[in-house]
Amino acid sequence: MCSLLYFLKEVHMGVTERKEREKEQRRNAILEAAEKVFLARGVENTTMDEVAALAEFSKGTLYLYFKDKNDLFHGVIARALVTLYNLFASAVEKEKRGIDKIKALGMAYYEFYKNEPDYFNMLLHQDLNPLDPASLDDFPSIKYCSEVGGKIFALMQDCLRAGIADGSIRSDLDPVKMSLILWGHSSGILHLFKAKEKVIRAMFGSEVEEIVDYSFNMIRDYLENPGNGNNHRKTGVNQ
Repeated sequence: MCSLLYFLKEVHMGVTERKEREKEQRRNAILEAAEKVFLARGVENTTMDEVAALAEFSKGTLYLYFKDKNDLFHGVIARALVTLYNLFASAVEKEKRGIDKIKALGMAYYEFYKNEPDYFNMLLHQDLNPLDPASLDDFPSIKYCSEVGGKIFALMQDCLRAGIADGSIRSDLDPVKMSLILWGHSSGILHLFKAKEKVIRAMFGSEVEEIVDYSFNMIRDYLENPGNGNNHRKTGVNQ
């Protein structure tokens, strides 16, 4: 009897695991289709019917996984944020000092900008349509985006705190406020070049790599502890 019960339990667990895998596969297929349609037609012009047709599911199936188009869009945004977080986490692991970790984060963001232009554009669109904190519990994908975004900012703050602790970053800085400033600064520079790269090159003779490097050096000069003997002030920016 015990052997039979164990067998039935194992069968039940196997069926449950298979169903969960199939559910996740369907969700990923919907997200793959949504990503393609959003990129081809834009978020505003995309319909759930178009996504359902490409995914080869009924529209009703989409609503089993996502409450509406905004929830579905944030499911795609979550993929972009996870990709960015993984790049950030990998970059900081290679550095020891906090100041170097911050520079590594900046360079990882630039690599994301270059290598994942579609995801970068989607994040730009999402930045222009910020999350509503009141909607987090009602929309699973939006809530997950908020959680991954929180992990990104926590990672940035940890790097700043590590730099303060090891003496490579000024001790008078607020890691929380500074993480917001760093995000805004880096995003602003990259968004500017995304929209105006050809104009900036023609008017100022500057390539994106030059401005990004100058920008990161400026950030380093501001963050770096002047007492550690390593502040070279390459940008000439004064505190």
